[in-house]
Amino acid sequence: MKHKATTLREIHNQPKVWETCLQYFDTLDTQALAGGKDPNQVEWIFVGCGTSYYLAQAAASSFTTLTGKRASAVPASELTLFPHLVFGHDKSRIFPVLISRSGHTSEILQVAEWLNQRGIEFMAITCDGNELATTTPRLLKLPVVESSTVMTSSFTSMLLALQYLAASFAQDAEFLSCLKALPAHLTTLLDKYSQQIEDFTHHRFDDFVCLGQGPLYSIASEVALKVMESSSTYAQHFHTLEFRHGPKSIVSEKTLVAALISEAGYAEEVRVLQEMKELGSLTMAVTNKATPLLHSAADLLIELSLPVPELARMAVYVVWGQLLGSYVGLAKGLDPDNPRHLSRVVTIPA
Repeated sequence: MKHKATTLREIHNQPKVWETCLQYFDTLDTQALAGGKDPNQVEWIFVGCGTSYYLAQAAASSFTTLTGKRASAVPASELTLFPHLVFGHDKSRIFPVLISRSGHTSEILQVAEWLNQRGIEFMAITCDGNELATTTPRLLKLPVVESSTVMTSSFTSMLLALQYLAASFAQDAEFLSCLKALPAHLTTLLDKYSQQIEDFTHHRFDDFVCLGQGPLYSIASEVALKVMESSSTYAQHFHTLEFRHGPKSIVSEKTLVAALISEAGYAEEVRVLQEMKELGSLTMAVTNKATPLLHSAADLLIELSLPVPELARMAVYVVWGQLLGSYVGLAKGLDPDNPRHLSRVVTIPA
């Protein structure tokens, strides 16, 4: 079925957007962007709001894994309200990276002002630019034009940008090559699974849960948010094995439990999904390679079969949540381009 929703068009256009961005990344001077703040010497702290906060978490896990040095993530509001919990006493050993698609988000601009007042250097990554682009000379502005209210291609493109930076600092040429292979792979996967996801929305559910461990936890958080934003469905996210410890009490035939299955935790995570199906839940899984047990445990299975490291697949994992949210919204008679109570940018009156 063909839909006119801008959000769906932008989700399906991500391979082209990624290709453009990856070509742009090759022109970057990563050392100049960092301004001497090498992640091997100082701790990078990624700062965002909403989707950009989950992006910050994904970036932190990517930097930690690729560089071998600790990186962290924090919501913008936490930095301005409780800075002592974020920075401790030594502000000279940190390098904040501010993330905002629009560059106009009030809380991110408040953080930029707070940092500038204290002489703390920082980097910003954005798609639109706006006021954020004037707050620091260390600016990464992506060639991404996104009209939809919810973040889709902007999320995945900024994630690829930050992973590209991490791999550049780590001098990991193989990882960079893997990122450049993703657009072609995603094109194939969209052709294979987009209609299956739309067809799956004939199943109606009241509650949605997305599970993930390790680096995929941040992606599970973003998937849950996309379903909530685009379809006004109550959605939650948990570490996969933590779902057994109380939250599984919500499971019923009106619950869809989705699991982003990692390689390191594969057997344990599949068992959790199987248990939820036995309790009566609808189930969905995204994995790179599926065993027969996972085939039987998942009512909807997205098998990526990507010849790249798991960390390089993070952006691909989130696409199916973007599609599911939009298609569920359409099935409920909603407009994913105009989610209830939401605007494209969150601004707070002075």
